[in-house]
Amino acid sequence: MIRAFALLLGLSVAGCSSQAADRTSQRRGPEALPRVVSINPCVDAVLMQVAAPQQIAAISHYSHDPRATSIPLDQARRFVATSGTAEEVVALAPDIVIAGAHVAPATVAALRRMNIALIQIGVPESIAESTMQIRTIAAAVGQRAPGEALVARIDAAVRAASVQHKAAPAALIWQGGGLVPGEGTLASELLQRTGYRNMSADYGLKRWDVLPLEHLVGRSPEVLLSVGADDHSDRMLRHPVLAGLTHRIAVRRYPERLLHCGGPTIIEAVGHLAQIRRTL
Repeated sequence: MIRAFALLLGLSVAGCSSQAADRTSQRRGPEALPRVVSINPCVDAVLMQVAAPQQIAAISHYSHDPRATSIPLDQARRFVATSGTAEEVVALAPDIVIAGAHVAPATVAALRRMNIALIQIGVPESIAESTMQIRTIAAAVGQRAPGEALVARIDAAVRAASVQHKAAPAALIWQGGGLVPGEGTLASELLQRTGYRNMSADYGLKRWDVLPLEHLVGRSPEVLLSVGADDHSDRMLRHPVLAGLTHRIAVRRYPERLLHCGGPTIIEAVGHLAQIRRTL
């Protein structure tokens, strides 16, 4: 099924890229590369690495938000940001729009009417899936070589951070409200690659599930990677019980921006996990 999905995605992207290239050629000459609007912050991060700046007509408004951006703010603010409405996107007259898995029906309909190619990129659940998405985006914007260069940098970072150890410490990524990424997620694979054992299965948790504080206290991991707002405003993460656990478990911060995106974010994520691992 995965291979069939990948094939269908590849054919869809090839068709979208072809349509975009045709319109680009008609409008700006055969040498021009397609202009793209991203309405997804994870896609923004990939575009910063693979697309030429003049190709990026706009990025997601999340990338202008210090709490949500996956790219440096000074870099993000060089580009126009939109909230992804049909009116904003169509007004920019892009060749391609790249979005997440969920797009407002009005936006989809407007793009179809304007014959603007739409490519949807979901949340990657593995390094391999993230690699496929990078290549999809790079091909769509006519920048295969930078895409391969980014893939090579990610592979090198993962190799450098990888640890093979029989006594891997039991770790848990615990987000405000108790949300935990379980097995089958990108976060879980990054834990495993950097020398941890994701403890989520010990609690019987699903791929993304909620772990109440009581269960965390009753059966604690060796390493708790605490995800939340940098201003410590999350009530669960400020609970005094967590402070009381520090004498028997290692509690470390895990920036939220590293949790949901693949692409170049993987490089920072494995580096952060490896650094924590060395301090244990």
